[in-house]
Amino acid sequence: MRWIYDIVSLFFPNICNSCDSVLYQNEDIICSRCLLTLPKTKFHYHHQNPVTEIFDGRLTIESAAAFLYYSKGGRVQHMIHNFKYKKNLELGRLLGRLFGNDLRKSSLFNNVEAVIPIPLHESKQKLRGFNQSEVFGRELAAVLKIDFLADVLIREKVTTTQTRKSRFERWKNVDDVFRVTQPEKIRGRHILLVDDVVTTGATVEAAGLTLLDVPDVTISLAFLAVASH
Repeated sequence: MRWIYDIVSLFFPNICNSCDSVLYQNEDIICSRCLLTLPKTKFHYHHQNPVTEIFDGRLTIESAAAFLYYSKGGRVQHMIHNFKYKKNLELGRLLGRLFGNDLRKSSLFNNVEAVIPIPLHESKQKLRGFNQSEVFGRELAAVLKIDFLADVLIREKVTTTQTRKSRFERWKNVDDVFRVTQPEKIRGRHILLVDDVVTTGATVEAAGLTLLDVPDVTISLAFLAVASH
């Protein structure tokens, strides 16, 4: 009954994960206003875009896109923080479904065959309790109706933060970090490699190069967010 919902909401308000406003009864996770005004990049419609430029000359890819723009202190950064560090997994799943619905409309991504998330090291995943790329990537794969392969690429080393490292230092930091455990699952296939936020691209570059060591693999990239300029 509405009056019961109103009383519960008074003491335990359901808050929008984007703008922190109180959600109405028919809203969930993100308010309608924020959903309608998500800062979408629409990169998935363009073969060349700011994300593909990050990897030019570094990694051979078919296509690449990011779902949203983020800025320091902005709504998207707030959502990513709520997802990763406040463990709001339903928010991550929602973003994965929204992104998947957008990618379905693009001819650039209509021949991807499987999603592989950037893995966390076992110790870090145990500490956090989940892999954010796996959470949203699984939903993205479900919407695209393709395989989700979380056990093919593993991270064998713990790496330090990439912040303030030179490009060479970033590359050395992730050199020989990843390993493909079951190459037969991806041989000859077009893989969509996914991560939450793209910054320097060094980690994804290392993971992508590892995947490309498997014969006849092609890769595309998808990220939840990229910094606005």
